[in-house]
Amino acid sequence: MTAAGTRGTYTERPARLDGAFLWARTAPAAAAPSRPVLPDGCMDLVWADGHLFVTGPDTRPWVPGERVERYAGLRFAPGDAPRVLGVPARELRDRRAGLGDLWGTAEARRLAERIGADPDPAAALERLVLRRAAAAPPPDPVVREVVTRLDAGRPVAATADALGLGARRLHRLSLDAFGYGPKTLARILRLQRALALLRSGLPPAETALRARYADQAHRTRETRALTGTTPAAYARPFAPPAAPSGDGSAGRSAKRDTPAPSGSRTTA
Repeated sequence: MTAAGTRGTYTERPARLDGAFLWARTAPAAAAPSRPVLPDGCMDLVWADGHLFVTGPDTRPWVPGERVERYAGLRFAPGDAPRVLGVPARELRDRRAGLGDLWGTAEARRLAERIGADPDPAAALERLVLRRAAAAPPPDPVVREVVTRLDAGRPVAATADALGLGARRLHRLSLDAFGYGPKTLARILRLQRALALLRSGLPPAETALRARYADQAHRTRETRALTGTTPAAYARPFAPPAAPSGDGSAGRSAKRDTPAPSGSRTTA
């Protein structure tokens, strides 16, 4: 996908890592401020104006901060980033963490310089992630199945039973893989289903039904709880993440106002 306009350009393409997407964005320095971005169950590794950072799993909307002119990012399939990055997702929940916090400042700076020197920073980022993934444990099929079942609207208890997991074991697995418990993940996936249906032009009442809310009022309450506002305010795509301030340190900012990678809803 490619998008262009007065706020710059945005492109995305599938990555060679299963279930992941690469995205890139350029934006004028004077681009207008952007909107908050919602939880989606994913984590990203991002290069932004010479800095590398990780966007952790969100449980609330993030508001953009610093302006960034060049981005490249890899958005992992839900639950896949921890094995590649080497850190449990719960440690990054609701954070924007400089890669230096995870891999060391010198290593993060060296990698950021190498990626920035490449004509295609997104491709360089992909090569880095593929090398890490090859040395990491293989994807856990149970994690993938948890996402598949919850994204299909299966109840948490039924998911635990079907996978032969007790409630406590499923909760521990979810904290490490997704950053929060399975009930929170199910709510976030359901929110994203509802927003996708709204963006497709489906009427609000039918959106609530097909996304498996009890009714339209339930959908509105849940959307307010996760986003702070009504479903209509978020009925168009969101953006890639903004960079943290400083070199190799945790940041304060969020995602920018451009179309979000479709990979943000990839659950395979």
